Order: sequence, then C-alpha cells, then structure tokens
Amino acid sequence: MPAEAGFSEPVSVIICARNEAKNLEQYLPTVLHQNYPNFEVVVVNDCSVDGTYDVLRVFQAKYPQLKVVTINEHPRFKTAKKFAVTLGIKGASNEILLFTDADCEPASQNWISHMVQHYQNPDTQIVLGYSPYKKFGGLLNALIRFETFQTAINYFAFALIGMPYMGVGRNLSYKKSLFFEGKGFASHMHIPSGDDDLFVNQNANSINTAIEISADSHVFTQPKTTWASYWKQKIRHLGASKLYKPQHKVNLTLQATSAIGFYVFFILGLILKVELVVVLAIFGFRFACQLFIYYKPLFKFGYKDLTWILLILDPFYYIYLGSVNIARLFIKKTTWK
Repeated sequence: MPAEAGFSEPVSVIICARNEAKNLEQYLPTVLHQNYPNFEVVVVNDCSVDGTYDVLRVFQAKYPQLKVVTINEHPRFKTAKKFAVTLGIKGASNEILLFTDADCEPASQNWISHMVQHYQNPDTQIVLGYSPYKKFGGLLNALIRFETFQTAINYFAFALIGMPYMGVGRNLSYKKSLFFEGKGFASHMHIPSGDDDLFVNQNANSINTAIEISADSHVFTQPKTTWASYWKQKIRHLGASKLYKPQHKVNLTLQATSAIGFYVFFILGLILKVELVVVLAIFGFRFACQLFIYYKPLFKFGYKDLTWILLILDPFYYIYLGSVNIARLFIKKTTWK
C-alpha cells in the first residue's frame, strides 16, 4: 500500500553499521529514496575504522533526512549491537521505528509504506517483515536461503495463530514507546544476539503484532559466503533461543525433534532392512505433504528454485542445525562483529 493511499505518520529507519563503508555506499541510497512522505534515517556508526564516517558525511550533505549517531570505541570494553540499537532508538525522533541492516536492500521504494501501514490499527505495536537472502550458486547459498525460508514460515505461521515468538532485525518495526515500556534489552543485554528475536519474544502478543509479506516489503540481504562465517552466525543466533518463553521453546523443540526423528528412523529402517517399499512409501508420503505445504510459500517468498531440491536441503538443514546446537554447548562467548 503506497503512502498516498492513507497512512503517513512519521517513521524513523534505524541502521547499525560497524565497518560497513562499502555496503552503505551501495545500499543506503535505496533506503533514503523511499516513497514515503515523512521519514528519517538514523545510522549508528558503531566504532567503525574503515571509512564509514567519511561515507556518512558525504550522504549527510546530500540528504537532510539522514541523522548519524557515532559511537567511539572504549579502551576498556567492546560495545555490542544492542548498545548501538539502543542509542539509535534514543536518537530517533519518531514513535514508529523500522529496522534494517547496512548490507540490506529494500525490494521496492514502497518498503516503508508497506511495513508501517499496519499501524492504522491502534492496537499494533510490532510488525514482522521478511528478509530473504540473495541468490548465488552453490550448496551453502541454497542452505542459507532454505533456512531463512523455514524460519520465516515458522514465525509468520505462529504469529497468525496468535503466538508470535520472533522477528528478524533486517526487516522489523515496532513502536519506540514499547521499547522503553519493556525496558529495552535490559533482561538479555548480557548476550550478543537477541536485539530482534528476543525483543519480539518478550513483547509480542496476539493483539499487538502484525505481519507483512507482500513482495514490495521484502528486504534482501547479502548471505554468508563461507561455511565458517555461516557457522559463526548460527552459533550467535541460536544463543538467544535459550531465553525464549517456555512454550515457544517447547513448540520449536518438538518441531525440530520430529523432523530429526523421522530421518533417524528412516536410516534405521534401511539399516535393519525393513521392507524397502514400506520405508520409501513413508518417506515419499512425508515429502509429498511437505511439498504441498511449501509449494505456494516458496513462490510467494521468491524461493521457487528450491522446490525440487527439498529432498537434499531438508535433511542437510536438520543435520547442520543439530551440529550447531551441540557445538553451542561448548562455546561460551560470541561477538557481533
């Protein structure tokens, strides 16, 4: 819904950037050129040493709606993203906040309009958006995109049935007053992740949360290009899930356990030489159900190319997810960047 069709309350877009000079040069204009009548863009320059300051200074001279908040490195401690987000929120002039990252690119100039039009409902305080990864070649890219798809249909589906449990900070909106009423990130400031999913988990409910999935509202982002960087990212992200509400943890655990259990029993069936026709029939039935459920969302979210490699991606995803969860037990400290 374009802004001229109705809602036009002022919006603050917040981007936290640490050593993102190249990405800001490429993607910040796509945010600054949004087709919305009343918005500012707040970029938090979080201790950057790569020329980010100079890039932002050039943009500020051209775009009056750009505001920069600068954080300087403290000699005694290293700041984390939650500190940067908090300063960005404090520096924002408007009640409606919209978040993305420096390496993200809105799918259209109507991104802001689509995300914030849900605030026409006075009960809405949180809007969950979708942020797919860009498509490149290779198994890693396919796995990353499939994992993002799985995560998205999960949190959208749970939100639709009145149990919102997370959002993704690359495309997320909430009200400034909600942030301060809920004391921001105070309850989980001690862990590096969770500025998006944990905040939603602790503050979202069946009344105050809306979802936005239209194609024009998507925000594309750059995927990791090495297995090591993806591994580190997943370790960091999963660190927040231990603080989810108990019911949400139970729901997600049951979902993952059922999928992993299916593949375990499938392998055992082959090893124990259970009737091959029966084993394959059960496997085929599950895959057919999965394909039926995923088919339309894969097209809706722009991942239709993954349809015919689900047979590979699904088991590989759960093997990788299980491995990350086991590894996380032995890793005590992670960082934002």
